[in-house]
Formats: sequence, C-alpha cells, structure tokens
Amino acid sequence: MAIEGEELAKACMKAAGEMQAENIRVWDMRGVSNLTDFMIVCSGSSMPHLRAIIREVAGIVEKEAGAKPVNSEGKVDSRWVVLDYIDVMVHVMHEEMREFYGLEQLWADAKEPEWSQSGSDQGDGARRKSNFTH
Repeated sequence: MAIEGEELAKACMKAAGEMQAENIRVWDMRGVSNLTDFMIVCSGSSMPHLRAIIREVAGIVEKEAGAKPVNSEGKVDSRWVVLDYIDVMVHVMHEEMREFYGLEQLWADAKEPEWSQSGSDQGDGARRKSNFTH
C-alpha cells in the first residue's frame, strides 16, 4: 500500500537529498491551499542533475513508498518539472528558474514542518551546494 501525506513528503524530500538536490524546502499547505497537502521545491545545477533528481525521486519513492506520480508537468528542457502525487507536489527546478519565479514568496503563509528543517531525513547533499558534475 502506498504511503500518503506527511510520510510521502518525507520520502520525496529524502530521495531528492540522496541525489544532492540543492536547497530542499517543504511547506505544509493544509489550511492554506486546496491544491495539495505538501509542496516541495528543490534545485539542480545542470540539465543532467535535474534529470537525475527527477528520475531518482520518482524511482526511489515508487520503490520505497509504493507511490507513483499521477501526473508530471514540464520538461527538463524547460528547467522546471513538477511531480504530482496528489498529497505532495515536488517542484524540481534549475536554480536560475527558481530564483526568477520565487515560489517561496507565493507560499509565505504556509509553514515549513519542523522535520523538514532538521536535515535528519535528508541525504547528505540536501541543504548544501551540489558536487554533481555538469
């Protein structure tokens, strides 16, 4: 059985961290938006890095949590892809796109769960610059 909600958000965050995604942020959207329960945004530094993050988040979450995205929006070439798990939406963005669109400001009313800031559920690369080769 697939996991949902907070546990799914944790699994997505951990998978992104394992691929050295940069600046992983999670927002609890419950009570703020009807779109989803959790929004996750992470960055990649190059097209190969973005591809790796997207592939591994989808693969690891399916393998370890039994969940598949119901939809995927965008293409790596656009430098912004959204994996939609209904309860959780994962935005994988090139760092330049992320700076340009400023999603963090859109969700200023949402809280970041304490568990998302601890780093304990993330891979080693989650909150630092990536060493991923371009």
